[in-house]
Amino acid sequence: MPARAAKRLPRRRKTPSPTVEITLVQERLNSIYGPIEWRPRMAALEELIFTVLTQHTSDLNAGRAYESLRKRLPTWGEVIEADTVTVADAIRHGGLANQKSARIQKILAEILKRLGHFEIEFLATLPMEETRAWFTSLPGVGPKTAAVVMAFSLNMPAFPVDTHVHRVSRRLGLIGRKITADQAHPIMEAMIPENDRYVLHVLLITHGRQICKARIPQCDECPLAIECPASTADSIDTGSTT
Repeated sequence: MPARAAKRLPRRRKTPSPTVEITLVQERLNSIYGPIEWRPRMAALEELIFTVLTQHTSDLNAGRAYESLRKRLPTWGEVIEADTVTVADAIRHGGLANQKSARIQKILAEILKRLGHFEIEFLATLPMEETRAWFTSLPGVGPKTAAVVMAFSLNMPAFPVDTHVHRVSRRLGLIGRKITADQAHPIMEAMIPENDRYVLHVLLITHGRQICKARIPQCDECPLAIECPASTADSIDTGSTT
C-alpha cells in the first residue's frame, strides 16, 4: 500500500518589513520640514466637503471651488435644495464638477437625514473605527476622505494616504509597489504609532510636493537618498494618479 502523501499546510503570507525604518524617515524629514504641530484646519463638515473637492485636482483649485460654493450657496441646506447644475457651476474650478456636485448633495442630504442637522464634531468622541465606518458609509466617501477629516478636523489618529504619501511611501519601500492607496491606509496605520501619524502624514506629503515629486524627483536634495531604493533605480516610480 503506497504511503499517504503528507498534507501540505497553506503558506502564511509574511508582512514585508519596510525597506527604510519609519523612525528614520520621520527623523530625517522632520529635520528639514519640522517641527509639525496639529491644529484644526476647518470644521469637520467643511473639511469633508473640501476634501471631496480635492479629488483629482490641486488644493488650490479645490480651494477656489469651495470658496465659490460657499459664496453662491452660503448654507448647506441651500446646497441640497439647489439644482445640481447650479452646484456644478459653483464648483467648476475644481474639475469633475458634474460628478462632485451630485456627490456633495448626496452626502449633505444623507447627513441631514441621519442627524437632522450638520454638526458632526460628535464623531470625535466615538471609537476610531466606528467614526471611520460612519464616514465611509456616506455616498462616495472613501478611506482617504474619511481619514483626512478624522486627522485634520477631529484630531483622531487616522493616517490619510493621498497621492503624494502613496508615491513617497512606495519609493521608500514602506509599502509594496503593488499596494494601492486604499489598501495602504490600514497597513500604514498599523506601522506608525498613533501619536506620530499626523506628523508623519504632513512630513510625507510635504516631501512629495517639494522634493520627491512625481515626474522629476530631486533625489540629490533628499535626506533619505542613501537609504531609498528608488533613488538609485534606473526608472523612478511616478506613483498613483488618484
